[in-house]
Amino acid sequence: MTSKQRAYLKGLAMNIDPVFQIGKSSLTPEITQAVDEALEARELIKVTVLKNCLDDGGSIADVLAERTHVQVVQVIGRKIVLYRPAKEKKKRKIVLPEK
Repeated sequence: MTSKQRAYLKGLAMNIDPVFQIGKSSLTPEITQAVDEALEARELIKVTVLKNCLDDGGSIADVLAERTHVQVVQVIGRKIVLYRPAKEKKKRKIVLPEK
């Protein structure tokens, strides 16, 4: 992903609300599965890591990226923005700028 594409996704992410909150139990298989399904439906999501979670946003973003094969757009403090294009081209909503 180029810096231009990343900047475009950051701009889109500014206007969306967090879809998930990760709390004390950190990343469970259920949360990972729900994030995977949300990415298939929306392509771009925002996740909040609550203060009672022992893990930091960066490590959670890395684990989610590994488990769900997503691009981490940005991590700012306890907010994570994730992107993955829909598997079917007909369902894709976000068109990235050319490389």
